[in-house]
Amino acid sequence: MSTATTSEATFARGIHPPEEKHLAEEMPIEILPIPAEVNIPLLQHLGAPCEPLVDKKQEVQLGEKIGEATGFISSPVHSSIDGKTKKATVTTLPNGRHVPMIPITAAAEQSLSGQALFDDFFGGEWPRDGLDTHTSEEISKAVLEAGVVGLGGAAFPSHVKMARNEETPIEYLLINGCECEPYLTADYRMMVEAADAIITGTLLAKHSTGAREARIGVENNKPKAIAALRKAAEGTGIIVQSLKTKYPQGAERQLSVAMVDREVPTLGLPLHVGVVVQNVGTIAAIARAVLRGKPLTHRVVTVTGAGIREPKNLLVPIGVSYRVLIEHCGGMTEDAARVVSGGPMMGFTVGNLDAPVTKGTSGVTVLTHEDVRSSAETACIRCGRCVDACPLNLVPTKIALAARVGNTEVMERYYLPACVECGCCAYTCPASIPLVQLVRIGKIQLSKK
Repeated sequence: MSTATTSEATFARGIHPPEEKHLAEEMPIEILPIPAEVNIPLLQHLGAPCEPLVDKKQEVQLGEKIGEATGFISSPVHSSIDGKTKKATVTTLPNGRHVPMIPITAAAEQSLSGQALFDDFFGGEWPRDGLDTHTSEEISKAVLEAGVVGLGGAAFPSHVKMARNEETPIEYLLINGCECEPYLTADYRMMVEAADAIITGTLLAKHSTGAREARIGVENNKPKAIAALRKAAEGTGIIVQSLKTKYPQGAERQLSVAMVDREVPTLGLPLHVGVVVQNVGTIAAIARAVLRGKPLTHRVVTVTGAGIREPKNLLVPIGVSYRVLIEHCGGMTEDAARVVSGGPMMGFTVGNLDAPVTKGTSGVTVLTHEDVRSSAETACIRCGRCVDACPLNLVPTKIALAARVGNTEVMERYYLPACVECGCCAYTCPASIPLVQLVRIGKIQLSKK
């Protein structure tokens, strides 16, 4: 029997870090009150940055486009509140990128807030019939105009994946509901509370891509999500698969192997083996963009960790600061030591709490001194644990050491660009070598080459 048909479906290698989901998994999605100001970065996605469409002191409405996409791999940005723009400036995101941004001061009266905002995003009826009246071109255009990007963290412009490619037909549409990153529960709450929107979005994406079959993969540590999706999917033909809980089960390449036994080439894409992968939050945003004509202005963010007083899952406007989210969750505990954008495996340390949340911000994890306690780096002992753990079957120690000395030839020989920076190698390394950081340095060196 293929691994794709069992409840233990998974991929080779990987790791099992502590899940820590209990901190926030039972907290329903809460609507963040309208902040006094948001700062909208003009580059929140892979690809080309946006060109600003507004001037200083200009009145803007919720959902109004304020930055235009400038290339095929690009995505527009929209105002996430009603308000007035301020002078454009530059911000530094947690990943270290310096990007232009547009500050917006909130108006006294907002067109949508509170429960009405939640209902506009996820409530109401989500049709199952008549979706084939929308052409693939119409769906792709609506997703582009709405500024929808991958909400799992990669932030790849979603309209590119929605376009039908006759030369490379798609057999499987896979929806990622694994949320394998420790601590984070935003996708879990989406699956429990907005299953209907996810199913409708999946049907739209299946039609748009021409996929023969659509499947939603969820790790088996989320039984409530699996039950909610299966109930919503009744009669649609969509398969909801239970997958083994293992990190990084939700990565595109690993999901393709686990669910449909399709192995993506080392430097290839799922497209090359007839697969398209979308995240559950992304697919719900696609449904809203196509059927309701609404752009991506908000997203669900988990604020969690032992260093946060009141862990929560929040529906927040794009551009709100990390500081506002943390304060809304009761602030940090006395032993809080580090704020991470995302989760501890693939996230970035937040150096400035006034930095803005972007479309790709899935969570804010506040770690304590005990959580981040680490030993000093020592010499590699050639134990091979990093090789055993790497889900892509790379040789992390060779790649990292090549990056440390700037040897681009060795980096390329050992496929450094294929590394997805999942952190399995660093997690298992007994010498505490900063393997992921070295890989990121190596990628910069290769890009300059």
